[in-house]
Amino acid sequence: MRKTWTSVVVGSVLWACMGAWAADVPHWSYAGEDGPAEWARLTPENATCAGRNQSPINLVGFIHAQLKPIHFAYQAGGTEILNNGHTVQVNYAPGSSITLDGTVFELKQFHFHAPSENQIRGKSYALEGHLVHADKDGNLAVVAVMFREGAANKALAKIWPLMPTEAGAKMALPQAFAAAGLLPANRAYYRFSGSLTTPPCSEGVRWLVMKAPVSASAEQIEAFTHVMHHPNNRPVQAVNGRTVLE
Repeated sequence: MRKTWTSVVVGSVLWACMGAWAADVPHWSYAGEDGPAEWARLTPENATCAGRNQSPINLVGFIHAQLKPIHFAYQAGGTEILNNGHTVQVNYAPGSSITLDGTVFELKQFHFHAPSENQIRGKSYALEGHLVHADKDGNLAVVAVMFREGAANKALAKIWPLMPTEAGAKMALPQAFAAAGLLPANRAYYRFSGSLTTPPCSEGVRWLVMKAPVSASAEQIEAFTHVMHHPNNRPVQAVNGRTVLE
């Protein structure tokens, strides 16, 4: 996830190219000299990667807050799938949203990390999906869905065969994809304030982590990791006194 997403939302609706702006972003990776431990040093714009409200985290120490249900208003709107070299992402057409805190956040795109970035009570999952939303002012809300290894996922089966294998490649989806199929039936969730999980690691992101995992087959998980060629998860960050609500 990148700050560029926020600036694109504020300036226009040019979300169709999200994740494909490597030309104007300093190179970073998930390992080595430009890996997560070095992100904050790569460029001044990445300084927030060393901030105190970073994502992902290990979700523990929950505070019961009687969270209000998230209102999901999703339509079939996934239009194209792309490989940006850091993840596989599906861009979404306007018209789908969640309502949170009385504010409408439009679904812009969703993408995946393997293994999971967030942990729940110290447990890591095989795969994590991030559904990225923005309100009219560019404020972000991310719905995170955990995938455990098990039965094949019917929603993923519709797009997995179309995953581009080369970085920078994208493909139009033959049918609009319905992101609602990625969500668990039980919509209970955890909530915390965090950041983007990739440079520039901008903070102020509302994180909504679904409590119930969904399943993906070993073959589906392997297909994603094969396309990525390496793990694409940022290590968990210090909580630094933040509250995790449930």
